[in-house]
Amino acid sequence: MINYEEELKKFKPSLDVDEAEGAIYSRDLTDVIDILQEMLKETSGNKRDWE
Repeated sequence: MINYEEELKKFKPSLDVDEAEGAIYSRDLTDVIDILQEMLKETSGNKRDWE
């Protein structure tokens, strides 16, 4: 049977996870909302040319 208390004492977080977390949070990523807003700006500007 697994002794959870003993297993928790032995637990050490993976360094890879910590490194990945830092890299992910430090990047300024463009998300879907940013892309849609840019597309709407471009569409609004081009709409005047079509009229």
